[in-house]
Amino acid sequence: MSIVKNAPKTATTIVIRSESSARISSSRDPYYSLMRRLFQEEATAIRGQKFLNLVESRQKEGNPLRTNEWRMVLEYLDTGSASFYSMKNKLTGAGLISVKNQKYHLSGQFSKDLMDMARWWWTAILGNSDESMES
Repeated sequence: MSIVKNAPKTATTIVIRSESSARISSSRDPYYSLMRRLFQEEATAIRGQKFLNLVESRQKEGNPLRTNEWRMVLEYLDTGSASFYSMKNKLTGAGLISVKNQKYHLSGQFSKDLMDMARWWWTAILGNSDESMES
């Protein structure tokens, strides 16, 4: 039996929408729109957004959220430990957060992976020059 807390954090699924009207940047709440692409359930998307906001604010304050503060986080998110760790693992797998020295941090890996996929598609498949992607 595997414990959710120790489940693999290597990958996740994200919904990609091709319509220009569905762009996250044109959403009234881009953070929530991103979470809805990661989580099927609205309640989980809201918890994911709240958790990321907490990680972000604590990181900006210079007091990163520690992994041993999990009880406070469960209470703040009004969720159980299995649901929390499942959500956290999905955020980690997507590259939105990382855990270093038992502290949660926002991660740029998500952006790097998306840019790598886009660049590969643009150049290798569509045959465009790398420089033309910027314009």
